[in-house]
Amino acid sequence: MRTRPPSPAQAREPVRPSSPIALGTAVDMYVDHLAAEKGLAINTVEAYSRDLRAFLSGLREGATSDAAGITREDAVAHLERMSRRGNAASSRNRALSALRGLFAYLSAEGWLERNPIRDLSPAKKTSILPRPLSVADVNRLLAETAGDDPSSLRDRVMLELAYGCGLRVSELAGLQKAGVDLSRGVVTVTGKGAKQRSVPMGSEAVRALQRYLPVAGDSRYVFPGRKSGSVSRQALWKRLKAVALRAGVAAVRPHLLRHSFATHLLEGGADLRSVQMMLGHADLSTTQVYTHVAGRRLREVHKKHHPRSGKRHERGL
Repeated sequence: MRTRPPSPAQAREPVRPSSPIALGTAVDMYVDHLAAEKGLAINTVEAYSRDLRAFLSGLREGATSDAAGITREDAVAHLERMSRRGNAASSRNRALSALRGLFAYLSAEGWLERNPIRDLSPAKKTSILPRPLSVADVNRLLAETAGDDPSSLRDRVMLELAYGCGLRVSELAGLQKAGVDLSRGVVTVTGKGAKQRSVPMGSEAVRALQRYLPVAGDSRYVFPGRKSGSVSRQALWKRLKAVALRAGVAAVRPHLLRHSFATHLLEGGADLRSVQMMLGHADLSTTQVYTHVAGRRLREVHKKHHPRSGKRHERGL
């Protein structure tokens, strides 16, 4: 006799394990799931892992080690501790996202009867618009890399790609020589979610790479590390800070160069969709923050230089 196939509802019904699962084991399983099945970028997986392990270490003494014993109050207490330590709303929301993902995964896999933090709302973010570097500041940074020695050539390429192409520091660190097309003036990088994108290079970046690549060694990476792999993000950051210190440009970090790239493009008349593609933003709303920054800068210029703006308004005109 033929048996009837399960209904769609029955097919989706998880098989509930007969024994509880330790929270630490659950975190390990979820992190492996993110890396192997979700295909998230390694930096994202590492960030979620840190957030979840911080939650584990912050649980009150004597708290259950069973994932099913975690309550909504445990999650709220963790987020409140983060707030008291001065963690920004964005950091707290990322921690909440990691916890939500963990418990949603455990529920879907049948380890939990219910998700204890399903109804927790994210913290409200305050909109703080970063101030980009001026073109003069960027030129001062580049002037500090005018030498012909390998170190100066490397630092110039780093700046040209971070500012001239708007690359993330992780994209810079992992950039391979195979992704550099000097004849077309294009660099191809692997961004968030392992997505590749191609970004046009300016003539200055092309010239800098033409001078640097012959002395960059045999590594497949544009910026090789001490061993066989690529340079670390921290090492690139240190190089940038050293250049900024010599140039007398304060508070420079890699993301600020990327931010300045986008702002200067929009101030120069670039359309938002093109900037979105070059930055590798999945959502246009992420790129729109730069329109506010560019608009603010233009208003400052207008107020300072136009005769009928603010304090410069002259009577009788």
